[in-house]
Amino acid sequence: MTLCDSGPLVALVNETDVHHPRCVAALRGLPSSGLLTTWACLAEAMDLLGREIGWRAQDALWKILSDGTLRLHAPAGGEWQRMRALMRDYADAPMDMGDASLVAAAETLKQRRVFTIDQHFRAYRLRSGQAFEVVP
Repeated sequence: MTLCDSGPLVALVNETDVHHPRCVAALRGLPSSGLLTTWACLAEAMDLLGREIGWRAQDALWKILSDGTLRLHAPAGGEWQRMRALMRDYADAPMDMGDASLVAAAETLKQRRVFTIDQHFRAYRLRSGQAFEVVP
């Protein structure tokens, strides 16, 4: 399983996105266990796709979810408190809610690989101090 940020979700659907080719290629190289995202990242991607392209793009993202390529993480108890602490700790970055939700999910699920085009993930650290494995 690979945690997935909103940027690649938008790029995978939007063929005119500058990151589309790189994200499609990266997806092919990821484990077949699929992608896992958070509600915050899904909502952000839906909003961006809706504003950039419209309903058809949002529907394409729904299809990725419905065909099982993408799954949603149901936050464990206490993850929102961790998200709040992360956003405070990385306020100078700043860390948005989507990024905080991925870091909290990574800690809960003991995962380090994140599919993102956001360079902040190269600076973010897990509670253990470990760095993320950033794809692509």
